[in-house]
Amino acid sequence: MTTITNPSLWLTVLTTTDAADKAERLARGAVELRIAACAQINGPVTSVYRWKGEIETAQEWQILFKTTEGRYPELENWLIAEHDYDTPEIIATPVVRGSTDYLTWLEQETAG
Repeated sequence: MTTITNPSLWLTVLTTTDAADKAERLARGAVELRIAACAQINGPVTSVYRWKGEIETAQEWQILFKTTEGRYPELENWLIAEHDYDTPEIIATPVVRGSTDYLTWLEQETAG
């Protein structure tokens, strides 16, 4: 398998939401807009966090978007606008290695 390396070009971006249908709407919307090539939904997961001074426990669904550095600002802005959380989790992690075919596909699918 051929791999390529460029840690600043490709990203995975994580967010969470409190319902499966909301997760699918966010995933589908980002892919339709080409601000993500793919979005994977995992859940439910149990999240434990502090919010407004209280420890909370909630069931959530994680969405992992695959995108490029160039499309990240649009993805972040869109998630903030479309998400119903006051402060949605949006965490981007660089992809430091990957198969040439997959990363080429990712770039093609997010080309503006």
